[in-house]
Amino acid sequence: MTNYYLLIDGQGVPGDRDMEVINPANETVFAHCPLASRRQLEQAVAAAKRAFAGWSRTALSERQANLRQTADAIHASAERITEVLIGEQGKPRAQAAAEVGFAEMFCRYFAEQTLDVEVREDSTEQCIEIHRRPLGVVAAIMPWNFPFLISVYKMAPALLAGNTLILKPAPTTPLTTLVLSEIVRDIFPAGVVNVITDNNDLGPHLTNHPDIAKVSFTGSTSTGKAIMKNAASSLKRLTLELGGNDAAIVLDDVDPRQVAAGIFGAAFLNSGQVCISLKRLYVHESVYDDLCSQLAGMAQCAVVGDGADPETQFGPVQNKAQYQKICRYMEDARNNGAIIAGGDIPDQPGYIVPLTVVRDIEDGAAVVDEEPFGPILPIIKYRDLDEVIERANNSPYGLGGSVWSSDMNRARQVAARIESGTVWINQHCAFGPNIPFPPAKQSGIGVEWGKEGLEEFTAMKVININKAFGASQH
Repeated sequence: MTNYYLLIDGQGVPGDRDMEVINPANETVFAHCPLASRRQLEQAVAAAKRAFAGWSRTALSERQANLRQTADAIHASAERITEVLIGEQGKPRAQAAAEVGFAEMFCRYFAEQTLDVEVREDSTEQCIEIHRRPLGVVAAIMPWNFPFLISVYKMAPALLAGNTLILKPAPTTPLTTLVLSEIVRDIFPAGVVNVITDNNDLGPHLTNHPDIAKVSFTGSTSTGKAIMKNAASSLKRLTLELGGNDAAIVLDDVDPRQVAAGIFGAAFLNSGQVCISLKRLYVHESVYDDLCSQLAGMAQCAVVGDGADPETQFGPVQNKAQYQKICRYMEDARNNGAIIAGGDIPDQPGYIVPLTVVRDIEDGAAVVDEEPFGPILPIIKYRDLDEVIERANNSPYGLGGSVWSSDMNRARQVAARIESGTVWINQHCAFGPNIPFPPAKQSGIGVEWGKEGLEEFTAMKVININKAFGASQH
């Protein structure tokens, strides 16, 4: 069995103890993972703090070169990372390979970015310059749905900006981040990147640590609120990408056969375990029956199973706790609507949940109002457009949303009224490293990706020069 190590101050080190990593497809032990102690967390933070002075003064061109080298190494190790990702996360091979490919893409994107000085004014009287400086030690905390991609897309901008880093993966998917630690160990100076793991016990110590300047977290809203509270004592900078319950509104002018595949893919990508997946589908009554039938047919044909099986199209729910939540949401769907695909969870080892489509359900059901974060799609019928926009916005979340229409002007008008950080038209869950990803409401604070996401890892510094000063002395 492969040995995995923490990364602390440039060295691969064992944890103080080990933890089993479970394959969610069959509940067998896939690997053993080192667990960091509180002492090792302190060592990692101290190493990052020591490394910051030198790394923050390193030329931007050198930091860019290090990230290009990292992207090359990810590319060279793609097959191994994919195998580990299948085993710990459960997703099918094609999706696992795509995640690794996206991670490489994000790394290459940030490797080409700059933080040029912006001259806001340059008059005869004064010159005003906007500089961007690194913050210090950044703690990045990742979830279990896209563990490798999210590790990389937090790491790359943080390092390009001149920060040093502590990466902490989710306890159920630590291995690909530990593989990443092997990749970067010989690329970056000692202490610039550190990777520690835990069993959900080190997070509070990391997020209130006085030597951590910023926390970048992706995960649940409840955990994000706890992090925000922990960070308050030192006013840490925060980027929190939290829960979502994305609504899609299908207008009465669509051809259900044209939009069904896009909606299906956006709802069930990664078996619904995506923060910006389509989670509530509002469909006009004139096309409701047809679209329900189209989506149910697709779900019934989907092959759900072990990601290592080449026939599998959709993998399991990633962990037991989430699986148990999905089972409760399934019961809620059965009690409050009509299940027209899926619904019957097999009695066998593994967290296998069939793709499930629920119709004739209304707002107020838990599976509609909350975020199941799994392969269940409720489809809600509507008649009045103004009313359904209000219903779609009646949520504490505001991560993403979408409008589906054959009339672009109508779609734009509806999109302008949806209260979310991103609104897609005739697509959903489309993203890229160059596209800013801002949350709204209780879906988080801060921005990831794009120029704006890079700047989240910096502090603004204004240099204001009195150009008339020298002239006045003569």
